[in-house]
Amino acid sequence: MKEILKPTMVLNWEIAQRNLQRMLDKAARNDLLLRPHLKTAQSNAVGRKFREMGVKAITVSSLSMAEYFAGDGWDDLTVAFPVNTREIGTIHRLSRKIALNLLVVNKKSIELLNTVFPGEIGVFLKIDVGTHRTGIDPTDEATISDCIELLGKTPSLRFKGFLGHAGHSYKSRSKKEILEVHESSTAILRKLKNKYPESLISTGDTPTCSIANKWEGVDEIRPGNFIFYDLMQAQIGSCKMENIALALACPIVAKHADRHEVIIYGGGIHLSKDHIDWKGQAIFGRPVLLNANGWKMPEEGCFVKSVSQEHGVLKCTPSFFNKLEIGGLVGILPVHSCMMVDLMDGYLTTAGQFWEVMV
Repeated sequence: MKEILKPTMVLNWEIAQRNLQRMLDKAARNDLLLRPHLKTAQSNAVGRKFREMGVKAITVSSLSMAEYFAGDGWDDLTVAFPVNTREIGTIHRLSRKIALNLLVVNKKSIELLNTVFPGEIGVFLKIDVGTHRTGIDPTDEATISDCIELLGKTPSLRFKGFLGHAGHSYKSRSKKEILEVHESSTAILRKLKNKYPESLISTGDTPTCSIANKWEGVDEIRPGNFIFYDLMQAQIGSCKMENIALALACPIVAKHADRHEVIIYGGGIHLSKDHIDWKGQAIFGRPVLLNANGWKMPEEGCFVKSVSQEHGVLKCTPSFFNKLEIGGLVGILPVHSCMMVDLMDGYLTTAGQFWEVMV
């Protein structure tokens, strides 16, 4: 790792590949389409690995991301964010080239999309399955019916079905709680499918997709974070520590023996300021010793206690403190891998390759 001069994301693709294969196997067992959310990876290099392993359709979080991946050959994309009708030009361009699916949460968006398009656009109604961030209330039968009726009158827009995201699963702290979220959210979507039998049901968040094994009525799943996982997912119970495939390699710039703290070049603009409560302490990551094959498991009692723009402060046990040297490197397992990837410019794989991310 001599080539690492500044905070650098290290990707163990062997771990990520195993994560992807488990999800592909689950989808196959349950007759589901795996439409992974590439907002986590944000990389054509990673996207090509997905395609090599048999993924045929993907999810993205923005129209600009859709253009990025469409430019690398992906031709079946869902933008899992309520459609921004101010980007009508981008929608026009994409609809001419690929099978594009958009999300709507109200009639107004359909009306604004109701123009003549070069190609057909699929439309999912986003349903609030319990996260209460956005989406149509599943009991609002009038709005759901009106939206479907309006879509039926618009030649360029085709109603695809109902889409949900059980983001409230991130508040779970056990597999039991994750399964409870899964069962309640999929029950909401099944009820809608019973009323509209031709509709597709699309759901997916990493915790429920990682843990659940019953998918009655569901047609496709859209997990994203599962490819890399992180400390938040380990805390929730949707993965084990050994499933985390990303670490931030950070130069060590100072040591303070009086308080067993190490200062790293790696702060909020690298790790983000997402944190979790870990044994009563807010932490921003956990340090690991890097090696040629990746890293060892984190040592108990050590954590990133604070981050500012460029600085990170590691609280260490005496034994771990003594293993770190100024001028050396330490790895940090992220709290939220999606946010860290978004902040960085690429991955250094444990095989020594550099894979860029979209800018």
